[in-house]
Amino acid sequence: MKTGNCNSQAQEAAEQPNFRGIRDIHQQVLVLQEKTLIAVPQDVDVHPISMMSIPCRDQSLEKDKGNPIYLGIAETELCLCCEESGEQPILKLKERDIMELYRNQKAEKSFVFYRNATGNISTFESAAYPGWFICSSVEKGKPITITKDVGKNNIAFYFDPRD
Repeated sequence: MKTGNCNSQAQEAAEQPNFRGIRDIHQQVLVLQEKTLIAVPQDVDVHPISMMSIPCRDQSLEKDKGNPIYLGIAETELCLCCEESGEQPILKLKERDIMELYRNQKAEKSFVFYRNATGNISTFESAAYPGWFICSSVEKGKPITITKDVGKNNIAFYFDPRD
């Protein structure tokens, strides 16, 4: 029989990713096509992904940016990251174990996003590229990308807990 105090039980609970549904403010859900996230209208024939999130434990990250988290796609080994391509960053899905990222005391910044929530709306800013946010297009069926032009792109998402 395992014994322990409430703190160790809470810590164990925190060591599992949270599963969440994600959709943009235009009610588009995210689907996985090969290794690309696409925003499509919600429909009975559409099977949206479940997003996994888990906190980044690196205490050296900026404190005023939001909650630093890792984001991954449930039932895959794919995690969201930002990498430079040419003169600007791009959003990619890379094969990584989200729990491996979590266990590292030092953050892999390209995989860290600052989540800011206002009510039930969240934004996700890249830790590696400050001022760049995960975004969806107002056009349906377009890939999820990253932008610094927040006025032209949608950076607001519903990040709903899944049962």
